[in-house]
Amino acid sequence: MSGALTSDAELVAFCEREHPRLVGALSLYTNNTAVAEELAQEALVRVMDAWPRVRTMAAPGAWAHRVAMNLAASWFRRRSVERRALARLGERVEECQVEEVATVLAVRAAVAQLPERQRRCLVLRHYLGYPIDVTAQTLGISEQAAASLTYRAMQSLRNRLGENAVPGSR
Repeated sequence: MSGALTSDAELVAFCEREHPRLVGALSLYTNNTAVAEELAQEALVRVMDAWPRVRTMAAPGAWAHRVAMNLAASWFRRRSVERRALARLGERVEECQVEEVATVLAVRAAVAQLPERQRRCLVLRHYLGYPIDVTAQTLGISEQAAASLTYRAMQSLRNRLGENAVPGSR
């Protein structure tokens, strides 16, 4: 019984620690805070379902973020199908509301324009602060590929926003 209580306490602590990070990463990735909160909750439900296995992993947070990114990719696919269906019906799709701060809007818009793989690497490396090896492991790619995708993403942002407007630029 004591082991179950310890495991439950670890799960609660893990969820409390990772939830804000998941919401932040997913907000940046999807450009929609409400969707990010929903996807973060779903990712944590999946963590809870697999907790006995997840808690023994070297990087359980990375696993949770990989699940969250996969859920976001599915959300993008569903959204695309929905837009095409609505377009066929001749209905207008309303765009989501975004923050009013000009810099945040510009960065989010530029990140949203990045190819998906670059966007994923950028969020994991620069928003979540994952080291290159954890980023690569989370995405199921080599460290060299993760470094290259991150570099290309940063270059693209610098080209779109200017050197000083890109967070993390020198």
